[in-house]
Amino acid sequence: MQSVPEASRDADSPKRQAILVAAGDLFVAQGYGAVSMDAIAKAASVSKATLYAYFASKDVLFATIIREACRENVAAGNFIPDTAMDIGRALTDLGGRMLRFLLEPRALAIYRVVVSEGTRFPELGRAFYEAGPGLFRTVFADWLSGQCAAGRLQVDDPVLAADQFISMLRGGLYMRATLGLAAPPWDDEIAAIVASAVAVFVRAYAGPKPA
Repeated sequence: MQSVPEASRDADSPKRQAILVAAGDLFVAQGYGAVSMDAIAKAASVSKATLYAYFASKDVLFATIIREACRENVAAGNFIPDTAMDIGRALTDLGGRMLRFLLEPRALAIYRVVVSEGTRFPELGRAFYEAGPGLFRTVFADWLSGQCAAGRLQVDDPVLAADQFISMLRGGLYMRATLGLAAPPWDDEIAAIVASAVAVFVRAYAGPKPA
């Protein structure tokens, strides 16, 4: 996948934001394959030259949409402190914020686009994974490694442990929501899912008890 051009990093640019919003709306409404860069430029009211100055290709643009949504909503640094004396509370905060983000209507819609068209457009699945789930998995695993170094957890494989925790969150409620079989509000169910996932995770990977 091509790297994001320097110009696209100007998060304050109104034209860049217009492109991201227009592209996201089109991807959700029409699917990835049906949307052209011409259509995105028209919907964003920018020229094609401006569009390509910010985003070199459609997969770069899609990846940026995912990356920015994740950074705003589930970036580990936003809600897990560098030093987490209370592992259970930190994981509860992380799990609740992550699951609520995954259940947002736009996040569900983007995920459905990836699932429905990822086979035909491998760059779509790659962009989604690298900018979203894969990035969060890496950041979360690094955080777990830090907690192990501090003696708060005992995890032999932080990447596997990160996958396990995330998988516990993405269970029945997320599956039903993805299929359109569950309607909000989900607050009580989210709280129960997160509490159970945290309890299982801490039980499995708790650090040594103080003497």
